[in-house]
Amino acid sequence: MSGNGDKRIISRELIWECALLILILGLGIILFQHAKIFFSGVLGALTLYILLRKPAFKLTEKTGKPVLSASLITVAVVLFIIVPLSLLVWFIIAKLQQVNWNTDDIIAPAMQVIEIVREKFKIDLISEKSISFVAGKLTAFGQSIIGGIGDFFINILAAVIVLFFLLTGGKKMENYLSSLIPMKKINKQETIDKINVMVKSNAIGIPLIALIQGIIAWIGYMFFGVPNAFLSAFLTGLCSIVPIVGTMIVWVPISIYFAVLGMWGKAIGLLLFGAIFISQSDNLFRFILQKKLADTHPLITIFGVVVGLQLFGFIGIIFGPLLVSLFLLFLDMFRKEYLADDEN
Repeated sequence: MSGNGDKRIISRELIWECALLILILGLGIILFQHAKIFFSGVLGALTLYILLRKPAFKLTEKTGKPVLSASLITVAVVLFIIVPLSLLVWFIIAKLQQVNWNTDDIIAPAMQVIEIVREKFKIDLISEKSISFVAGKLTAFGQSIIGGIGDFFINILAAVIVLFFLLTGGKKMENYLSSLIPMKKINKQETIDKINVMVKSNAIGIPLIALIQGIIAWIGYMFFGVPNAFLSAFLTGLCSIVPIVGTMIVWVPISIYFAVLGMWGKAIGLLLFGAIFISQSDNLFRFILQKKLADTHPLITIFGVVVGLQLFGFIGIIFGPLLVSLFLLFLDMFRKEYLADDEN
């Protein structure tokens, strides 16, 4: 009888455990669905927290007041990060609004190049329909950037508020979250270290490299008289997140455009400038940052950025590679924990 009673108790506890887990997951999905508009802001706050947690802890030790320390750091973030970033976004949006997003005007230079190639070399490069499709996508992309300005400032406000409470919670919050991770202590520490290194590497490295390459490209485009030099430089900076090919996506077609029009000086000059200064600046600064931060495999960055942009929006360039890295880390943990004996 006692055995049956124990089984009933275990069965009842298992049912309640499963029911509670289902309830937690269900409520989590509902909350996630209705709070997606703030998701980028929350991820941004987590990024800033990981970057600033050590200075926050040191300041708290000196002052003895977590709220005061969190307030000082949050104000500093607003003054030195949020305000400059908002001004930069406002400047970019203002420049994009000045661009004529008329599809006919966008495809006109491309059609001119195609006509010249057709006349000189009797080769049909691409149909007008295909170019119109690509131009339409570019138009939609530019308009979506302009239209997303409201969401950007909503997420900025959310990031500031969440960051303040993360800094206030500090180590207590970290210990609580660590207790929820179903891993051994050594695996928990490895996971936390991986998250810290990857977030710091991506949050600092990717935007910094994009900014540097965008500025260098803008100087070169202005010198060689590239049409819409600022927009081309902006796209060059964005393309810097793509390893291997990277900024060549922008400056190689522009050089070909100059060559087809017979502007051989500009074509060769821009090719040399792109290969020597734009591309090599990427290699140089990426090498320096990898020495300081994380040496991430290019394939992890490629797949991570693609997945991250679809899941999280622009901030996915930081958290996408992190997801891929964590997946590989957990896979390796599983292999060491459960499959290591099979190898012997």
